[in-house]
Amino acid sequence: MKFGIEATVLPSGERKTLWVADGKISEEAKGSPILLKDVWVMPGLVDAHCHIGLAAKGPATDEQTIEQVITDRDTGVLLVRDTGVPRDTHFVDRREDLPRIIRSGQHVARYKRYIRNYAVEVEPEELVDEVARQASKDGQWVKIVGDWIDRELGDLAPLWPADVVKKAVDKVHELGKRVQVHTFGEEAVADFVAAGADCIEHGTGLSDDAIEEMAETGIALVPTMTQLATFPELAAGGDEKYPTWAAHMRALHKKHFDVMGKALEAGVQIYAGTDAGGRLVHGRIAQETDLLAKLGGAEFAAGAASWRAREWLGAMQLEDGDSADFVCYREDPRKNISVLHDPKAIVLRGKPVKGLQSDFC
Repeated sequence: MKFGIEATVLPSGERKTLWVADGKISEEAKGSPILLKDVWVMPGLVDAHCHIGLAAKGPATDEQTIEQVITDRDTGVLLVRDTGVPRDTHFVDRREDLPRIIRSGQHVARYKRYIRNYAVEVEPEELVDEVARQASKDGQWVKIVGDWIDRELGDLAPLWPADVVKKAVDKVHELGKRVQVHTFGEEAVADFVAAGADCIEHGTGLSDDAIEEMAETGIALVPTMTQLATFPELAAGGDEKYPTWAAHMRALHKKHFDVMGKALEAGVQIYAGTDAGGRLVHGRIAQETDLLAKLGGAEFAAGAASWRAREWLGAMQLEDGDSADFVCYREDPRKNISVLHDPKAIVLRGKPVKGLQSDFC
């Protein structure tokens, strides 16, 4: 299939015809039909914190998994960074009409200290061996749960001693993979930042010192703003049984925009992730970028969900020879982030998956 799109191509802002031939961006398509004009084109959106294959009570079925990934794709998400699932999802890769997935294997958590049926559960003395096992898989990342409620304490608490955290992070790096860590509270995130983890997920407990260290060492942050917005609801569910934890979650929620703003101002690289899967529905990347735009503006939010995220993950953009994975909008997302709610057309591997068929083909 060969065609052209007359567009302003982001992030450069260059006005040109984007030619597509045989699944790639290619000048070989010159002279082919122009299927769309006067649009803005972004490299395919990225959900950098997403659980394809995770249902509310554990592993999703094949049918649920396909439904999840199609729901995300139809919002313009063409690349997903998996952040932990309890099942194999490689069968998704056999379908060219579905987004690419960068994998991390399964969550690694402490015994009875995380959501049932989600994680591989080990004790601290087993953590290094388990992350090595996860790193031996074909994913690029290893997902560690850094903190969760300790029911004996009745509050958030780290799952691992700091010295074990350091050994685990070092082991993953030794094996050529990267570490992403779930943290809500203050203690665990400090330990993982000090240990050199590659990405903090959520990060509501970040201190000024930890933020400074992240900026200096290049540790990324995926705050999952739409997940953080649910903290009051979560807290309400724990008021009676775990009042200290509930109060802590409300306090983290109250300051989360301030914390993320400090991280942005310090130069921490922040990316868009929805935390879809489990109890949270898929297809929410536009809601995520709405909140990121409140933090840093529309252009910041657009880049966090597209070209900057792709650069961070080593994914293709829209250069000659790259896979033709892009989204078209009727307005400039750098000025009006709300247009991400209504993509005009979506092209994956050079084939229209939304928009162009009914309008032009």
